[in-house]
Amino acid sequence: MSVWIDVAGLPAERMVFSPSPLAELGTALHALAEPAHHPGLHGWTTATASALKPDLADRLCEADFLWGPTFSDVSMPFAALADAAGQPGATLAEDLDLLDRLDDEVYVNAALEISCTSSFRFGSPSPLVDAESRRLALERATARGPRQVEFAQRLLADPPGVRAWIRRLFEDCDQAFFADVWKRVRVQLAADARHKAEVLRHKGLAGALAEISPAVTFDEKRSRIVVDKLLNGHTTALDPAVGAGITFIPTSFGWPHLMVLHAPGWRPVIHYPVAAPELSGPASVALLESRLDALAHPMRLRMCRNLARTAYTTGELAAAHGISAPEVSRHLAVLKKAGLLQTRRRGRYVLHQLDLPVVARLGSDFLEGVLR
Repeated sequence: MSVWIDVAGLPAERMVFSPSPLAELGTALHALAEPAHHPGLHGWTTATASALKPDLADRLCEADFLWGPTFSDVSMPFAALADAAGQPGATLAEDLDLLDRLDDEVYVNAALEISCTSSFRFGSPSPLVDAESRRLALERATARGPRQVEFAQRLLADPPGVRAWIRRLFEDCDQAFFADVWKRVRVQLAADARHKAEVLRHKGLAGALAEISPAVTFDEKRSRIVVDKLLNGHTTALDPAVGAGITFIPTSFGWPHLMVLHAPGWRPVIHYPVAAPELSGPASVALLESRLDALAHPMRLRMCRNLARTAYTTGELAAAHGISAPEVSRHLAVLKKAGLLQTRRRGRYVLHQLDLPVVARLGSDFLEGVLR
């Protein structure tokens, strides 16, 4: 599974690396709303949440579906404006001005696509102009609870009023905490963007993508960027309607999320974390699936109890579990193919043992895979 972006013939100057204050505010709000996704930010989320004024905290809860479990594309308005050339604003105010320039249909569709519709990415009509889209939006909002129903109804009834309310909310967040956050992280993000742009110039697209994440690669044969994720999707960086190009946005708050904006009518964006915790080099989705499948078999799981403690030969495992040596060999082959075993030779014997550091990473690999 993956998301791929067609970049055939796209010149390097159409590939923009730049931080975005609004996108970073979105990830900061997400960390506040979903602290379990970001254990490394526990100190910041606890201190910031406890310091929020009650009115601001209540308003953040009212609209948290825009940045809660998943993210709304309203945090990247530059991607929907052809004349922005894929370039975010230099300040939060500039990004918010770009957001104000989106027409109501694009804005509402983007605001409701995360939890109120399932067809946005396939170019469905806006619920402002299409009765069926409106019905589906409200139906899905109802499944999320009364707070989201009320917000969706307000947004559909009065887009200008709710848009002004959201802008004030972002501005109040800036005054309460984000101005200090942005002052602290913008230098790091700008330096990262400059570095990636230099790598693009000197080593090409494949080299720049390798610097972003092991989950982002360049399929040179098909001239497309491939992002390893637990979903399938595709878009093009060559859409003349929004302007050819792709934007790469670094984030300090983003890990473990690696987000790809691939909605129709929007310029593609890859929003990538600039730093990860000490556990680096996550397994690919395919490798993670193979490891989970390998451990799902009850006999292999029982064998792992032995292999976690010490090294065993095939014959010893056969005797311990009452099965034939060829059957043990087949199970060991599956575990080894999944990268879960270490094997060494002692004289004429081959000893097998569970690779404990790899197994210990399964939890974090799984979490990063599903949150990516």
